[in-house]
Amino acid sequence: MSGTITSASGPGRLSGLGVVLWREHRAMLGRWIARLRREPLTIAALLAQPMIWLLLFGHLFAGMANTASVPGDSYVQFMTAGAVVMTIFNACLQGGVELLFDRETGLLSRMFAAPVHRISIVSSRFVYLVALTSAQSAIILFAAYLIGVRYATGLAGIAACLAIGAAFGAGVTSLSMVLAFSLRSHSQFFPITGFVGLPLTFVSSALVPVDLMPSWMRVLAGLNPMTHAIDGVRSLVLHGWRLDVLAATAGALLLFDLCCLALAAWVLRRKLP
Repeated sequence: MSGTITSASGPGRLSGLGVVLWREHRAMLGRWIARLRREPLTIAALLAQPMIWLLLFGHLFAGMANTASVPGDSYVQFMTAGAVVMTIFNACLQGGVELLFDRETGLLSRMFAAPVHRISIVSSRFVYLVALTSAQSAIILFAAYLIGVRYATGLAGIAACLAIGAAFGAGVTSLSMVLAFSLRSHSQFFPITGFVGLPLTFVSSALVPVDLMPSWMRVLAGLNPMTHAIDGVRSLVLHGWRLDVLAATAGALLLFDLCCLALAAWVLRRKLP
């Protein structure tokens, strides 16, 4: 009888914990969303940035499609995958700064004193960023469709593009959280992310095919997880369901996410009170 009671109470405790975590995440997500709603300029920037990546770079380098072996019927079609992944990268890389501001103002310490699981404060920001960047990616894909880009894999491929973007964003967000809890102030955060962000973007297949890069840049691009995310999305947009490319993308992003999450878990264990 006691064994039966124990086995029944175990799932009950897990179910109760799940409900508590859901409520905590819902409350914290409401905080991030409410903050975003109070900043209309931020909302406008988040909506405009994907269009800028797509239209500005798409037309700036449009002549490249006529003089070089750029895949796709147009450079805008080639650029769509790069615009999706670059937008996710920039948003997730800066995502941890809000927690850093909370640390500087003392709000994070007061939140840790509240009767909530500490990890919920961090993971809710993680979930918020993944949802936000997925919405931005959907806007890019819709805008690209309006200007003539057609997707070889249809609606299912668009869902797969969003999944690839979310997997890549998870790793980048983890690194941003590492910076947020490792640095002393936001004055250190922005120079580091600025220094890292631009080179990683250019040493990827976002703007030009890897085949057109110098040999030393090809090596760096092959080590860049952004390249693998872009290649997976681009394959879905231009070529269809190429399982070899998708398998390589999934493997590279899984390794990237595991390394980033392990680093974030180690830092959070040391920094969370």
